[in-house]
Order: sequence, then C-alpha cells, then structure tokens
Amino acid sequence: MFLFDEPLSNLDAALRVQTRIEIARLHRRLGTTMIYVTHDQVEAMTLADKIVVLRGGNIEQIGTPIELYENPQNMFVAQFIGSPKMNFFMAKDLTGAGQKLLKGDADCLGIRPEHLVPAGRKKPLITATPDLVENLGENALVHCKTPAGAEFIVKTTDLAPFTGAGTIGLIAEPGRVHYFDSTTQVRASQR
Repeated sequence: MFLFDEPLSNLDAALRVQTRIEIARLHRRLGTTMIYVTHDQVEAMTLADKIVVLRGGNIEQIGTPIELYENPQNMFVAQFIGSPKMNFFMAKDLTGAGQKLLKGDADCLGIRPEHLVPAGRKKPLITATPDLVENLGENALVHCKTPAGAEFIVKTTDLAPFTGAGTIGLIAEPGRVHYFDSTTQVRASQR
C-alpha cells in the first residue's frame, strides 16, 4: 500500500500535470492500493477509483468520481466536485417554470454551470443578466445574476446568446437538475 499526502501541492502547473500522469501509470502498472490525500478535485477525479469526501473529519460521501459528480448526496459534495462549482437556486431565483420543480422537501435546485443552456423558445427555469465573461479559449465562464440577486456561472462554448442581451432565459435537461433541502443540505427525494 502507498500513501500520498498532497504530493503535487508544491509543483508548478506543467510539472503537476506530468507527475499526475506518472502516478496514474504507476498505479495501473503496480495494481497496488494507493491512498491519495488531496484538496485538488482535479487530482481526485483523474486519479481515483473511489473517492472519500471528508469534512471536519466526517465522511460526506464515498463513490466513484462520476458517481459523486452525477449524484452528490449533499450540497457540500455538490460544490466540492466540479469546476466551477455547482450553482444553487432558491424559489426566489427561479421563474414560474423553475418554481414548479420545487416540491416536498426540495426547496433548492442545483445545476452545474455546464448544464445551463439558453432557453431559446422553451420556458426558462431561470432568467438572468450576464455580468462578466471569462473567456478561457476552449470555453467561457459567463457570470450571471438573477433578478433576485443570486450570482451563478454558465459554462459555454457559444457566447453569442450572452452578448448584447439584457436578460437571458436558461434551461437545463431534467436529468441534469439536482434537488436539495436547503435546511438539512441533503439531497431531496428523487424526482
């Protein structure tokens, strides 16, 4: 068994990527159990077969990287896994179509930035005003604000709908919306 405790934290970006790849190859070649401690979710997502998310010494969730990304069991895990972090919307931040999704113990919607897209002719879940664009080359992060003042991010490869628009309507596929109870911070019953 090997224990790695933040092994890449002091490396520059290029060396970090190269070393991460070498550790992954080493793990595959040796087939030995490796425990890898990190605060860097990219390292966790790319190196792990199984992730244990800890907070304050307590286990929040255990699962494969994709399980944690697609089915976070609470708001902490939802924001810890994914970059940028998951957006959360309360009823006041949603349009009528979005508010209809909130039922029972679900009073908060979680939607990842890459799953928000312009509504086009569909009824929007959220309306927002684009505020700032971080153009990263392969994609862009559009910082937006709802009429109620909630700030969130849309990750997109098409900036055209966000330029020159005072407000924009946004949707997400139903399977890409996560439901949470904002009081307990846990995933609400499945829809």
